[in-house]
Amino acid sequence: MNEQSAPAPKTFAERLRQGRFVITAEVAPPVSCDADDLRRKAAPLNGLADAVNVTDGAGARASMSALAAAAILREMGIEPILQITCRDKNRIALQAELLGAAALGIRNLLLLTGDDPKAGDQPETKPVFDIDSKTLIETARRLRDDSALPTGRAVSGKAAFFLGAADVPIDPPAGWQPNALAGKAKSGAQFVQTQFCMDAAIVRRYVGVLEGAGLAEKLAILIGVNPLRSAKSAAWMKHHLFGTIIPDALIKRMEAAADPARQGIAICAELIAEFSTIGGIAGVHIMAPGNDAAIPEVIRAVRAKM
Repeated sequence: MNEQSAPAPKTFAERLRQGRFVITAEVAPPVSCDADDLRRKAAPLNGLADAVNVTDGAGARASMSALAAAAILREMGIEPILQITCRDKNRIALQAELLGAAALGIRNLLLLTGDDPKAGDQPETKPVFDIDSKTLIETARRLRDDSALPTGRAVSGKAAFFLGAADVPIDPPAGWQPNALAGKAKSGAQFVQTQFCMDAAIVRRYVGVLEGAGLAEKLAILIGVNPLRSAKSAAWMKHHLFGTIIPDALIKRMEAAADPARQGIAICAELIAEFSTIGGIAGVHIMAPGNDAAIPEVIRAVRAKM
């Protein structure tokens, strides 16, 4: 087959629509004015991850802008997922960010509330939170579908957005309904990436409720996972990182490991392989703050198993 007749590479959205189990990863833009610093961080994921998130001031700390980082990744041939938070910008600035993303050809958006500035290194920062993430999703959907701003003002050009939201898995109690996530789906979300959930039994029950509510048909569900570095870091995440679910059995397994970091990669790969067999799960999202080098190893291990 010659180069001209070869099929174009499939996008993140197309892979999901075709029912392929996807693996996304996350890169925190560096605290740098040098684009090469970001390129070095992201390059190991090129050709491995189906798409790569760029965070927007993660941990309420300043870094290279997510929009600029997403544009750089796109130039590298990596499909970005641009995170935009409501924390730092009012609705006018957020609408401008959406227009800019569309103009740069960035399609995948993960629209978030954002971390409280008090959790960051400049706690005196004034948060904005002019609108919430559900309203931001609706704004992006209207921009895409109606070519209009919330005011009704017409927008020229095309915003081919694929819209994402976040969720926090729980072990659902009797009668629990995923109303918050249902509201985001109604606003226009098409995929969801969750907080860390390293417990397959809880994932099955959580996704089972989402399926029962009809959300698995409306949303591609990607479960958040982490290649744990040590038992100590796993315990810290479990107790201090909101919404994180890590079973005690995994922490004990890390404690007993001769090489905890290698064990963490193995655990993560095993979980991903198991998640790929659970109906209603479209993929996983790998996050490894401070442990970026582990992500390509996990993906390679998973690809070898699958």
